[in-house]
Amino acid sequence: MSIFDLMARYLQYPFVRYALIVGVLIALCSAMLGVILVLKRFSYIGDGLSHVAFGAMTIATITGMLAQKMLIILPITILAAVLLLKGGSHTRISGDARIAMVSVGALALGYLMMNVFNTSANISADVCSTLFGSTSILTLTIQEVWLCAVLSIAVVILFILFYNRIFALTFDEDFAGASGLNTRAYNLAVAVIVAVIIVLAMNLVGSLLISALVIFPAISAMQVFRSFRSVTVCAAVFSVCGALAGMIISILQGTPVGSTIVAANIVIFLACMVISRITGRTYA
Repeated sequence: MSIFDLMARYLQYPFVRYALIVGVLIALCSAMLGVILVLKRFSYIGDGLSHVAFGAMTIATITGMLAQKMLIILPITILAAVLLLKGGSHTRISGDARIAMVSVGALALGYLMMNVFNTSANISADVCSTLFGSTSILTLTIQEVWLCAVLSIAVVILFILFYNRIFALTFDEDFAGASGLNTRAYNLAVAVIVAVIIVLAMNLVGSLLISALVIFPAISAMQVFRSFRSVTVCAAVFSVCGALAGMIISILQGTPVGSTIVAANIVIFLACMVISRITGRTYA
């Protein structure tokens, strides 16, 4: 049986189709937001929020609310995103230090709670699957697919509607503020949207690998394009292709979903690096 015949057989199962749909939607949104975060030198907010989501997942696990985990994880992660940006210049702790403190603190407390409130016979497996992704992407319910679809479409629509303001905010925040744009509100909105994407991506690549899903497509696109619009579109294409390739390989070969998707994105990045060297373009 050929690979195409085998994949066609897998696609007959609804859970495989659900996984591919959710993976594509998450990858699309992650790439669009990734361009903004990379250009604003704020890439690690995704890493910090992913660890907060891990801590929230732990709370959902030990309270027996894993089936309704979104009710706990989403509000906590959004609140963390708001608090990270709320401090601004009115705090004695810099932005990158706040992200590092929240990231390490949430990760440590989450693992501590998992050990103190032991609810599983195999804690190591639970932690590993949460941090690095698991096959839970293949066990999505139709309700979870619809939730992901609605949130992802909302992110794309908001990005398109406010494209000009996002462009101004990304490249010159001071000028955008002087022009009357409420930069604080838009930065806050971006942080909230990032938090939503982080929560959605946990089932796909795991907490520790989410930043790769956000950063790699954007950096890859910047190797071959220069305009903001071209980089955004190219990053979205790279991200979707990487997610699809990673998930298909994972399904066919039985490899870890999250790690395989990241590996596919690394291959795309290396290819873009080669193209950049050949054409004489370098990203700084």
